[in-house]
Amino acid sequence: MVDINTGLIGLSAGIAIAGSAIAAAIAEKDIGTAAIGAMAEKEELFGKGLILTVIPETIVIFGLVVAILILGLNG
Repeated sequence: MVDINTGLIGLSAGIAIAGSAIAAAIAEKDIGTAAIGAMAEKEELFGKGLILTVIPETIVIFGLVVAILILGLNG
């Protein structure tokens, strides 16, 4: 039989990943919009725009690490 603590641990791990993914999506939307605007004026800014667009995705990795640590509490 599964107790409520196991369900709450799973729920909190899901919230950790979902929250970080939503935050990364919002940040990437704003950075992507600015990068496209900058590249429209100066094409040589493509490399910087690409790198700055990828940086918010590291937030999801941090959320995944937190979720893994939360799931480790089940022991």
